[in-house]
Amino acid sequence: MKLATLRQHNNTPFGRDGRLVMISRDLSRCLFCDEIATLQDALDNWVNSEPILQNIYKKLNDDDGVGMPFVVKDCHSPLPRAYGWVDGSAYLNHVELVRKTRNSQVPESFYDDPLMYQGGSDSFIAPTDDILAQPEWGIDFEAEVEAEVVVVSTDIKQGASPDVAGGAIALIGLVNDVSLCGLIPNELAKGFGFLQSKPASAFSPVFVTPDELGDTWVDNKVHLPLNVQLNNKLFGCPNAGVDMTFDFARLLSHLAKTRDIQAGTIVGSGTVSNKQGNLYGSSVENGGVGYCCLVEVRMYETIETGSPRTPFMDDGDTVKIYMNDKDGNSIFGEIVNTVKTEF
Repeated sequence: MKLATLRQHNNTPFGRDGRLVMISRDLSRCLFCDEIATLQDALDNWVNSEPILQNIYKKLNDDDGVGMPFVVKDCHSPLPRAYGWVDGSAYLNHVELVRKTRNSQVPESFYDDPLMYQGGSDSFIAPTDDILAQPEWGIDFEAEVEAEVVVVSTDIKQGASPDVAGGAIALIGLVNDVSLCGLIPNELAKGFGFLQSKPASAFSPVFVTPDELGDTWVDNKVHLPLNVQLNNKLFGCPNAGVDMTFDFARLLSHLAKTRDIQAGTIVGSGTVSNKQGNLYGSSVENGGVGYCCLVEVRMYETIETGSPRTPFMDDGDTVKIYMNDKDGNSIFGEIVNTVKTEF
């Protein structure tokens, strides 16, 4: 199934959690899910909601005359707010590059014990909204493009094993996890984690059930390239199933170690990052798979030239994040966010 949420407008009766719609497999049409008001409602009672939604999905795909045109600009993030938004760092190549720029080693524990932080989940921005930030804050984009892949869970009990946690994955999507890099150093220096440096994230307009990915969803990983464009130029296309040290089942189990996980909790993979050559071989222009965040190319530059050269995003810069199936068809729709420094 493919699900989205229409956002509230002045002339619509939708509440702040929007209105749930089913999306056709080709992303061309949508249909109201009249029996279920919001995506959170569906997740709260997934056992009963899923067969209802499956029937709507079948109806939509079996008859081209059913539904109305699907317009991404009408969408909010599928969950405009969530009970939890937790971001991992499952691609340790990214962590290794960070440590290398600091001339330090990755602790051995990092390879057995996932890194995670809890982000703000009380509000997200829509997949086509502007990123509002002052230029001196330092703006970055992340797909988990941190760009990242995310999963949404149903309820998971404290202490759940990876096998149990993996069985609770209901939906999969993408995220633009915005970072304000100019604020991060001082904030982390306080020793208490991210807050102002991690503003509202934007998610792909469509979340899908794992079966929609077919044989590219294996071992609780998405084995497809995650594409990032910066100002209409391909910046990266690393494979999300490659070099992922901790799969989503492991990340969810880690989160559940000391707490129950509520239905509708979103867990991110962290910046998708593939091991590759040096600075001059890792970029798309030089035959590499490129990067899913500006920080990563700046780390390569620091390691090999002594200082970063690539600037952070500025007013008017646009990032696009998307993933296609093996036939080149869009799976989740596109996240397209433009930086605005006057608001």
